[in-house]
Amino acid sequence: MTPFDHFDLLATAILALDDDGLVLQANVAAQELFGLSQRQLAGMDALALFARDSALESRFVDAVRGHYGVLRLATMARTSAADLPVGVTVAPVDHPDWAALLEVRSLEHQGAPDRTQQLSKELQVQRESLRNLAHEVKNPLGGIRGAAQLLEAELDQGDLREYTSVIVGEADRLRALIDRLIAPQGDSLKMLRFNIHEICERVFTLVRAEFSPAVEVRRDYDASVPDLTGDRERLVQALLNVARNGAQALLEHGSESKPVLTLRTRIGRQLVLASRPVRMGVVISVIDNGPGVPEALREKVFHPLVTGRASGTGLGLSLAQEFVQQHGGIIEFDSCPGCTEFRLILPLESP
Repeated sequence: MTPFDHFDLLATAILALDDDGLVLQANVAAQELFGLSQRQLAGMDALALFARDSALESRFVDAVRGHYGVLRLATMARTSAADLPVGVTVAPVDHPDWAALLEVRSLEHQGAPDRTQQLSKELQVQRESLRNLAHEVKNPLGGIRGAAQLLEAELDQGDLREYTSVIVGEADRLRALIDRLIAPQGDSLKMLRFNIHEICERVFTLVRAEFSPAVEVRRDYDASVPDLTGDRERLVQALLNVARNGAQALLEHGSESKPVLTLRTRIGRQLVLASRPVRMGVVISVIDNGPGVPEALREKVFHPLVTGRASGTGLGLSLAQEFVQQHGGIIEFDSCPGCTEFRLILPLESP
C-alpha cells in the first residue's frame, strides 16, 4: 500500500498536486465527486475541476507552491452531476513527489444525513397509509367487478355490454395498481451473494431492448467493486425502475442532443445511510442528459403516486426507494438541465 492509499479511507475528496497544480493522484472520494477515474484525473489542471473563480485562479499556483501557507476558500466544483458549492483547502506538503494536497468538501450536502432520515420517515408513514387504504379499497372493488360481470351476462344488447366491459377493465387496472402498492410489504428478502454488475448487465440489456435506438444506453463500470449480499430480484427491479424512468423522461421531454442514459458503478467509502455509518458501499448511478427533474417535484419525487410524466403512475421511484432501503441503502439524486443523476447507494455489509 502506498502512502496515498490511506486517503481512500476518507470521505473527503483529496488530490495530490505537483508544482504547477496538475493532479498526480486522487482518492476514491475525489473520483466519485468529479465522476472521473484516477487515469482521467492524472495530469489534469486542478483548476479545470472548478468553475471560473478569479479569487481561486489568482492565488492557486502560489498556494500550491507554499506562498500562502494553507489557502481556504469557497467556490463551485464541476462535479459529475452539476456545479456544487464546495470548500477548498490547498495545503503545501513536504513530500518528494507532491507539492500540495487539495481537499474538497461539499457544502451542499452537510445536512444530507438529516434529510435522508426525514425522507425515510416520511415515506414509511405514506406507504403505511396507502397500504391501509389499498386494503380497504380492494374488497369493494372486487364486488364492483363481480356485479359488472353478472350484469353483463344478463344483457342482450352489445352496446350495453361495452359499458360493463369498461367497468371490468377499469376494475382490473385499479386492482393491479393496488397489488403494486401492497406487494413490497410482503415476503422477506431472499439474500444471496453476487456481484452488482450482474444486476447492471441485466438492466442494461432490458433497457436497451426497450428504448434503443431512440436512447443510447452506455456502461461505465468499476471492475474493482466487490460482491455484496442482497435480494437480487428486488435490486434488479429497483435499478430497472430508475433506469426506465430516466429513459422515459428522455423520450417524453426530448433533448437537444441525442438522448443518452449511462449506468455507472463506483465504490463509496465512509457513508452515512439512513441512520448508520457504513465503512464501504457501492454507488450505482443512472445518468441521463434530459431536461432534469422539475423544481416542483424535487422534494417529493420518491413519494408514492407523485409523477412528472403524463403516462406515469408515480410508483416506480417510490418502490425503488423502498427496495433499496430494505437493504439498508438510499437513493439520492442531483439534477439540472442536461444532467440528472440518480444514485442507488448500497452498503457492502449485510443490513
